[in-house]
Amino acid sequence: MKRKCEVLAVVLAMAGAAVLAAEPQEDFSPKPDERQVARAMHAPMDEAPRVTVGPADADLVGRDNRALQAAVEYVAALGGGVVEIGAGEYVMHDSLHLRPNVAVRGVKGKTILRKADGHVSALAIDGDYGEEQITLADPTGFAVSHGVAIWDSRSGGFHTTVGRITGRRGNTFAVSMPMQSDYMLANESKAATVFPIVSAVEVDGVRIEGLTIDGNKERNAPLNGCRGAGIYCYRAFGAVIQDCLVRNYNGDGISFQQSNDVTVADCVSEDNAALGIHPGSGSQRPVVRNCAARRNGTDGLFLCWRVRHGLFENNLLEENGQFGISIGHKDSDNLLRRNIVKRNRGNGVFFRNETIGMAAHRNRLEENVIEDNGAEAPAAGIRIRGETNDLLFKDNVIRDTRPEAARTQTIGVLIEEKASRIALEGNRIEAKTPVEDRRPRAEP
Repeated sequence: MKRKCEVLAVVLAMAGAAVLAAEPQEDFSPKPDERQVARAMHAPMDEAPRVTVGPADADLVGRDNRALQAAVEYVAALGGGVVEIGAGEYVMHDSLHLRPNVAVRGVKGKTILRKADGHVSALAIDGDYGEEQITLADPTGFAVSHGVAIWDSRSGGFHTTVGRITGRRGNTFAVSMPMQSDYMLANESKAATVFPIVSAVEVDGVRIEGLTIDGNKERNAPLNGCRGAGIYCYRAFGAVIQDCLVRNYNGDGISFQQSNDVTVADCVSEDNAALGIHPGSGSQRPVVRNCAARRNGTDGLFLCWRVRHGLFENNLLEENGQFGISIGHKDSDNLLRRNIVKRNRGNGVFFRNETIGMAAHRNRLEENVIEDNGAEAPAAGIRIRGETNDLLFKDNVIRDTRPEAARTQTIGVLIEEKASRIALEGNRIEAKTPVEDRRPRAEP
């Protein structure tokens, strides 16, 4: 009997092996095109972490920056993913601080991040460079966890400090960022609860989509574009800003500084106190496409310092308080094409006054419409200042379509004394003075 059982077991085993051999096995081995991601020991995944946040019916429920920040931090702790922000208005007492490889995505036109009312106080004692606290004359409205900016009359631009209040003892507040300058009582030193509404600082791979940013500028102090904006990036390489509306910020609408390979697409920046869209401080290879910048306090599109190899196309730059497009300090090798630049208070396109080492060389403007600019005659459709060389203007339409008595864009292209090698090809210029060339020996 034992022998028969042993024989039966062997027969069954052989039959099972035969069945297994007959059934095809799925091949889970790595495919030829499978490669691990750059900074982890796994291949790209089809599904990433995703968290919803909103006033109700969401993974995280809330109506202010704390709920939004909690969602970002959770997703960031998992290595990156998507934060979906539901429709509604969210009051911002501090920036939404983005983290590497996190996308924040709102419901276009319905997800509104609104800056809280701001408060301002003079400093009670000097704020010293590197110090991480300030003492205020009037602490009303300043609270732990709120965003804060510190400056004085001699410390603008990047010397403004922007951080968060992390503690309090009477009138003295701990700040998350060391002071970036000395802020002296003698120079009217101040602090205010102002900050970028969305902030991407020292991060890679962030995306900002479908948000409406309301800056509440009437109830907030101004913050300069080097340290703030409605949407602000600093060393945020490869950031993407898409389908966003930024309005009513007491400063720039969208500003990205020292950030290479940034894309701004299908966005609107309107009614902000300063610049509409502000790439600057060495931000190279930017793409600004299908955007509108209108009714901003100064320029619609301002290429700041060292903006190179950029593409600016199919944008609308209208009714801004100064120039439609301003370009200058080392801003070279850019292509600006198929933009509409109209009804801006100053010149339509303005090349700033720079010496030869710092001028905006080798830029191309092609197929743009530049019309009806200038609030006071004479304004130019395009004005070229400084020792600016090797510009190409090709197939542009430069005109004033208003009734003759109302026309203020009286010069098509104004070339000033020190510019050289300016090429005009195939442009259609309708102006009282199509080209005004002030160079001592005009080039052909």
